[in-house]
Amino acid sequence: MTDTRGQRPSYETYNGPLPGERAGGQAQQGAPYHPPQAYAAQGGTAGGQNTAAVRKPRTGARTTPRTRKARLRVAKADPWSVMKVSFLLSIALGVCTVVAAAVLWMVMDAMGVFSTVGGTISEATGSNESNGFDLQSFLSLPRVLMFTSVIAVIDVVLMTALATLGAFIYNLSAGFVGGVELTLAEDE
Repeated sequence: MTDTRGQRPSYETYNGPLPGERAGGQAQQGAPYHPPQAYAAQGGTAGGQNTAAVRKPRTGARTTPRTRKARLRVAKADPWSVMKVSFLLSIALGVCTVVAAAVLWMVMDAMGVFSTVGGTISEATGSNESNGFDLQSFLSLPRVLMFTSVIAVIDVVLMTALATLGAFIYNLSAGFVGGVELTLAEDE
């Protein structure tokens, strides 16, 4: 086989800059590298030609960005993460329930609802020997808050259990039908 490329220069005798070195000694001086510009500055010359013409954008160019959309499918819900999130949310709902019951009781007590209704009930249920049913002692603030707290604890347990059970049921049904499909769009 014969080499037809001709005579090649010897690398030992080459005295020019190596491929990694910059022309003009910039590599030795530590000056920042400025890559060649595609368009020279206005009024400058590139290769002997005047480059005063400035490139103008197209008039028909789109000015509003295109919104990207993606269709995704919720194939599986992790029951452990669903249980943790539903537990925290149900605790928040339980705290809101207790606070709302306390505020409602205080507002109704300030308006005199318990004394008015309690007086009417005690007159209706009272006899000569007894005063009848005392609504104000039955619906005292500590008793109402204790009852509301018990309801809130039961609510926390039930909501956590139902959400976890719902995650298991969703995973079973998603195996058959493929899950819920969502279309997500990117806001610009």
